[in-house]
Amino acid sequence: MPLLKPRKKTREISVGNVKIGGNAPVAVQSMITAFTEDSKAAIAQIKELSAAGCEIVRVAVPGMDAAHSIKKIKKEINIPLIADIHFDYKLAIASAEAGADGLRINPGNIGEKKKIKAVADCARDRGIPIRIGVNAGSLDKTIAEKMGATPQAMVKSGMNNIRLLEDLDFHNIKISLKASDVERTVEAYRLMSSKTDIPLHLGVTEAGGIYSGIAKSSIGMGMLLAEGIGDTMRVSLTRNPVEEVRAAWEILRALKIRKRGPELISCPTCGRCRIDLFTIAEQVEKALLTCSATIKVAVMGCIVNGPGEAKEADIGIAGGDGMGILFKKGKFIKKVKQDMLVDVLLNEIKTMTE
Repeated sequence: MPLLKPRKKTREISVGNVKIGGNAPVAVQSMITAFTEDSKAAIAQIKELSAAGCEIVRVAVPGMDAAHSIKKIKKEINIPLIADIHFDYKLAIASAEAGADGLRINPGNIGEKKKIKAVADCARDRGIPIRIGVNAGSLDKTIAEKMGATPQAMVKSGMNNIRLLEDLDFHNIKISLKASDVERTVEAYRLMSSKTDIPLHLGVTEAGGIYSGIAKSSIGMGMLLAEGIGDTMRVSLTRNPVEEVRAAWEILRALKIRKRGPELISCPTCGRCRIDLFTIAEQVEKALLTCSATIKVAVMGCIVNGPGEAKEADIGIAGGDGMGILFKKGKFIKKVKQDMLVDVLLNEIKTMTE
């Protein structure tokens, strides 16, 4: 039985020059941690994320200074930007007018219908989509009191918000339904997928740090993607957002949905290892972060786990005692001094991929 089910066909929308839904590939998103009003810092972080493979970036807009800063930011970046809005509808309008490629709102906390209409009209005039962001922790009070913070309540809230926008003749929509645990998140997305063809933005919110966050995100989004559910994704981590982008691509690569950049394989080490493999693997992984070539790179701790077990790698190194080896496709190339292993490997990769 194949691991992946056919992807559900959702309606296609555009966030800037990135297609979401339809036949478009699952897009990778992240969110900056820099203050949006500090345009210089925001631009620097967005460029770093873009180099790591981020395809859509989101920025927080807590005030008018942040909204107005979007105009400066947009001039210096080459990926679409989404403005994240809560409570104040005027911030959504100002962000759209400043050039945001999309808006993320929770209509339930924007306020009265005329304010939501103003946001929808503005987005329609500029041809930009709205993402309805439903979180288990901030559901409509009436729904939460009646149903609790359940998947069914999340979906009901989402469907209510969809109808609200569609009643305003706004249909350029995507939606997310995030909880901080895998079970509710997966159940909510499954249920929503059965009810609508609106593109789904996947995520497990407040997932945690590097270990719990990647585990929850990989299991939750991995299950959904394997079932053909999901059109765009963000791995939420309490870390540098570059780590979110790296994790998202590894999830997509593991499921053989998309590939970007080198795949690094490395052994867990054992008593045979006579080199600092942990540091070496980290150095190689960091150096390859902005490489877009889809090659397989091996970093192995000893000759036993070298060319043999990593024979499918395009290129790799294996440690020894003071010396190591460079190999390609399982074949020995040359011996290398231990302190030169990383440099020799990276130079060879550069030559291969130029």
